[in-house]
Amino acid sequence: MAKPDENNPALIRPTTVQGSEMMGGRKFDGKNRRRALSVISQEVVAGAPPCVVNKRGLPEKHAVCERNLRRQGHRPITRSFAAQLGSTQQHLLEEKSKKPSTSAQVLDVVEGRNLLIYVDEENEVKDQPEPMFLEQAVEDETGQMEEVEMEDIFEDPVMDIDGCDVKNSLAVVDYVDDIYAFYKKMECSSCVPPDYMAQQFDINEKMRAILIDWLIEVHHKFELRDETLFLTVNLIDRFLARQRVVKKKLQLVGLSALLLACKYEEVCVVVVEDLIFISDRAYARKELLDMEKLMLNTIQFNMSVPTPYVFMRRFLKAAQSDKKLELLSFFLIELCLVEYEMLKFSPSLLAAAAIYTAYCTLYGFKQWSKTCEWYTGYSEDNLLECSGLMVTFHQRAGTGKLTGVYRKYSTSRFGFTAKSEPARFLLVDIQA
Repeated sequence: MAKPDENNPALIRPTTVQGSEMMGGRKFDGKNRRRALSVISQEVVAGAPPCVVNKRGLPEKHAVCERNLRRQGHRPITRSFAAQLGSTQQHLLEEKSKKPSTSAQVLDVVEGRNLLIYVDEENEVKDQPEPMFLEQAVEDETGQMEEVEMEDIFEDPVMDIDGCDVKNSLAVVDYVDDIYAFYKKMECSSCVPPDYMAQQFDINEKMRAILIDWLIEVHHKFELRDETLFLTVNLIDRFLARQRVVKKKLQLVGLSALLLACKYEEVCVVVVEDLIFISDRAYARKELLDMEKLMLNTIQFNMSVPTPYVFMRRFLKAAQSDKKLELLSFFLIELCLVEYEMLKFSPSLLAAAAIYTAYCTLYGFKQWSKTCEWYTGYSEDNLLECSGLMVTFHQRAGTGKLTGVYRKYSTSRFGFTAKSEPARFLLVDIQA
């Protein structure tokens, strides 16, 4: 019988039970009754492509093989051992004679079963492609094995939306969480009773809607800031909740609120004469200034209140919004400014529901990430009622007499946002 070539590791025979032999710097005893890891089984696995089978739970004496796998860049696949072994053997039988293989092949014995492990020596420096999703085999109550996607096991992580603004001093990253926690705590001070119109004897909800729809057009013509519009509506509601107003003075209340909001938010304040002109000179300059004083005294000079706008900016950042989502969110929430029934929702809830509804409108399915839930403080279930009303307003935005918001967002400046298709499936889900 020919003597094995000592320079060719593939021809070295495994040791007998009684003896021991040095191979590759390691000593293998006969007592453990294991075959050497470097033995190549050409007859069984010839021509098989590189494949990795997870060796989860191996004892310490198998650590050298596990280190080899990690050095090759392979990642473990979290599937059950029995399922992996069966699929591997089936794969070997199918691929046995298709194409030659240049990879080294190692035969090992684990828990009394033959386990084939292949290490690709030619491509050891190349990155292995990661699977699209991982699966686990779990046992249900009936004892049957079923595959569960890892996406169902691991929840969507909460992102740090302020990490990119650490070097931006205007973002006040160190205090932003405390600021918005204070806003959430104090937003009740900016709210009004949702039935305050019952104490008014000469005006009603429809007159309020007409006034705000007209002010939205005026705000758009003067090209004022978004903050100014939201503060104007807030000042009107807070004043009407405490002061009775006759019908012919209602427009004067709106103009005074717009003037105050401009003084608080704008760099360049609107001239009083311009406000008188757009009202078709229905009021004198003195009347406008007197109403301004009365409004300030009624609200006790409290102009710093959290409106839906401040929450919109924060929540849009949490949603990682683009321009389309931002415009559609503002379109929906401006529709809510006109509607008296939306006063029952807090400013933060309105902002969160507008973003949620806008996302559903753009992409056609319900989506509310863990990041949005964390930063807004509202789950998807909390938003469904408000979101359903927004979809209803979107459906009828272009009809009727109050179309100021619809015409504003039907221009190229606002990306023809108003012409998007409403998310009607939200209404079906709510009714169900």
